[in-house]
Amino acid sequence: MNCLIVDDEPIAQNILKDFISKVDYLNLVGCCSNANEAFNEVQQQSIDLIFLDINMPGIDGMAFAKIIPQEIQVIFTTAYREYAIEGFDLQAADYLLKPIPFDRFLKAVAKVKESISKSGSEIQSKSEFLFVKQDRKMEKIDFADIQFVESYSDYIKIHLKDRMLLVRESISNFETKLPSEQFIRFHRSYIGNISAIDSYTHEFLEIGGKALTISRSYKEEVLRRLQQFE
Repeated sequence: MNCLIVDDEPIAQNILKDFISKVDYLNLVGCCSNANEAFNEVQQQSIDLIFLDINMPGIDGMAFAKIIPQEIQVIFTTAYREYAIEGFDLQAADYLLKPIPFDRFLKAVAKVKESISKSGSEIQSKSEFLFVKQDRKMEKIDFADIQFVESYSDYIKIHLKDRMLLVRESISNFETKLPSEQFIRFHRSYIGNISAIDSYTHEFLEIGGKALTISRSYKEEVLRRLQQFE
């Protein structure tokens, strides 16, 4: 998930940066000290989640949360418990009190990840395909033809049975478009089609003749899902 930090305290920013760096499925795209900077980032980048302080100079966090697109998830980060009710009234994903324990941070981002994946899969489960941009046109690809998806800088490589497509999109955003019952994230850089997996160990998935690493943070969930087919 592409995430943005909005906090005027450098220490709080650094703590969140450290936490984000430890979670494979989080990608920090920016760090802002006020709402004006953050609004520019929202306009220019694809953002899934904002870690948003409340007490900031100029536009406060509550006011800023009201003007950003509704599809962007917000986790409030503040030292003031009294704002919690108002925060949840704004349908914030979570409300973290400073100093933020890492286990509480993990719980909050896991909730957001599940929510984004669920909303995306609910839409895509009704169809068997999607469209991606290729050479100034939108090209249809069937889910069944996707073997795995690979992160490649600001792009993704969609490996199909007979070819590969290069698409400008983050892998986390693309993950929300895939039916969760058919695809599995097994690394920060990889999503696999479960039906395309030829074999697996505790360390690797073999898909299309390629051995792809299962990262430690995804291993438990990957093995749990694959062992259902034994």
